[in-house]
Amino acid sequence: MPFDTRTQPLTPAQARVLATLMEKSRTVPDSYPLTLNSLLAGCNQKSSRDPVMQLDEAAAAQALDELRQRALVVEIGGARVARWEHNFARGAGVPDQSAVLLALLALRGPQTAGELRINAERWHRFADISSVEAFLDELAERSDERGGPLVVLLPRAPGARESRWAHLLCGPVDVQALQEAAQPQGTAPGGSALQPRVEALEAEVAALRARLEQLRAELGLAPQPLA
Repeated sequence: MPFDTRTQPLTPAQARVLATLMEKSRTVPDSYPLTLNSLLAGCNQKSSRDPVMQLDEAAAAQALDELRQRALVVEIGGARVARWEHNFARGAGVPDQSAVLLALLALRGPQTAGELRINAERWHRFADISSVEAFLDELAERSDERGGPLVVLLPRAPGARESRWAHLLCGPVDVQALQEAAQPQGTAPGGSALQPRVEALEAEVAALRARLEQLRAELGLAPQPLA
């Protein structure tokens, strides 16, 4: 049965657990496969995560069990503590390079091809951005027989120089919600990200000007004309 996220999408917890196993297999191979505690720490870390999540042990264990049933993770026995490793490339039927890109998108949220190439440096060294785009295009054009697309190119956001890619592991994406989430805090959609800073600076200048005039009055000096 093909890996089809249109009919069987992953939950956010499953995607985070799976992508974390994929990350740690590349970045900390000496500690891999992971125990449940190590996996949980990786899932909930604050850096290189978008969104930041706070899974508990029960949620992570449930996600592992569900992923195991889909042959996407494997439990390694024979030790005092059970350890887990991913089986994503084989289970989903994608090349290792494509698996790297999907895991990065699942961990860090939508990214441009250039950002993916930089963020993948410790996982896999892509020759150039064109090679990243080639694997993304292949994932986006994945045939229905193989389970359908696994990534989508988002419409370019206002003011952005490049379009970003998003994964489809958890099903279709809400483009509007993603664009609003990427909007700087305190900025209305379509507004300028500099506006709050400009207003704050104007208020600070006005306060300094008022203080200056107060000091001039105390010294008996004439008010300074505005420039």
